[in-house]
Amino acid sequence: MAIPLPKLNPSFSQLPYKHCSSSNHSLQHLFSIPRPLPTLATTASGRCHAISKNDSLTSMISELERDAQKVDEADDELNEFIRKQPATGLADRWREIHGRDDWAGLLDPMDPLLRSELIRYGEFAQACYDAFDYDPFSRYCGSCKHARRHFFQDLGIPDTGYEVVRYLYATSNLSLPTFFTQSRWPKMWSRRANWIGYIAVSDDATSAKLGRRDIMVSWRGTVTRLEWLADLMDFLCPVSDKGIPCPDPSVKVESGFIDLYTDKDPSCRFCKYSAREQVLAAVRKLVHQHARSNAPVSITLTGHSLGSALAMLSAYDIAETSVNVVDNESLPVCVYSFSGPRVGNGKFKQRFESLGVKALRVVNVHDTVPKVPGILFNERVPAFVQRMAEGLPWSYSHVGVELALDHKNSPFLKETSDPSCYHNLEAHLHLLDGYVYINLICLHVAIIIINSGNCQKNPLSL
Repeated sequence: MAIPLPKLNPSFSQLPYKHCSSSNHSLQHLFSIPRPLPTLATTASGRCHAISKNDSLTSMISELERDAQKVDEADDELNEFIRKQPATGLADRWREIHGRDDWAGLLDPMDPLLRSELIRYGEFAQACYDAFDYDPFSRYCGSCKHARRHFFQDLGIPDTGYEVVRYLYATSNLSLPTFFTQSRWPKMWSRRANWIGYIAVSDDATSAKLGRRDIMVSWRGTVTRLEWLADLMDFLCPVSDKGIPCPDPSVKVESGFIDLYTDKDPSCRFCKYSAREQVLAAVRKLVHQHARSNAPVSITLTGHSLGSALAMLSAYDIAETSVNVVDNESLPVCVYSFSGPRVGNGKFKQRFESLGVKALRVVNVHDTVPKVPGILFNERVPAFVQRMAEGLPWSYSHVGVELALDHKNSPFLKETSDPSCYHNLEAHLHLLDGYVYINLICLHVAIIIINSGNCQKNPLSL
């Protein structure tokens, strides 16, 4: 499972909606359905029966032709959009893709470069799951299965163009059996710590393609089980109470998330320093190492589920503590979040965005996790209700820009009543791969199914 870099000149034929040959021809020719001749009957009832069958077939073909015309119109609209895009690659547009303009005009329809970047960072988040040791009968359960220096090679994705420079570990004073996995062996690698992610940096060749040196932080989340929501969600806590130097005490985040981010155990070799201290120290070192080179530097964070919440917290922390500031210049900080919950209150949202941190949240509209906490009081209620509820411990607000997907629009995903499937990261990446703009997939499904003999297999689809 390779993590491809976006091509410099994406072509229209690579987009996943281009499944079938042009529908300019009549659907009668596509199906090769001969028009039945009227039956030579001597009775009036026989003639009526032939005419009725003829009219029914004509009506069906007319309806299919109207559907084909809608697809043609959608293709023409997308062709016009792509024609207007500048013929440049990621190296020239990375600031735009990184959220400089809050992704205005890039989401509907989906910009091909942005799609490639989202999938690429989603695969970086998926690597955390693939590398984690879940086996309770292994004495290394709860750790990473692969050595840091050969992380991507051992996962079978050696061409990422990134080098892992640090592993991240966390401990928690809360009981989190669905997140903190422990070995059943009497002697284990650690009784308190769990591997929670990694920090990587792009190499010279990849940096040239990206247009900047990219410092990337990937946080591990939860694969399928959702019980961690009840374990972690408690009440809002001022970030300043946890050592983050925020001047506004009304900026609050979910206490369970920030406890996981800041807890440490001096007696443990792996979590002697908190996850927060590990991230800030490593990113600060990389920033000063690369910021004075000729190439620009970016800081990108990614995560799924609980990992998304940790990515939001650490991105805000990096900006609040000025780790991203070199010679009075702020390096861009961006979060690509997948199916993440709300992290803080409205004041946290304002502070997060005022610091210039960008966040693009990819969600499935049927997933429960992005709707909590703050089911009653959140960013969707009227402004006067938000103001009235600001002091309540249950008022939360999402940050950044949302990209909403719907798994029911995919003809390749089976219908299920299991809510954990709606939350699955690989399902999100599949939907991203096929997303062009709202309802386009639905328009093409009928043509794809009917004209299956003329369809071309999409190399990126599941």
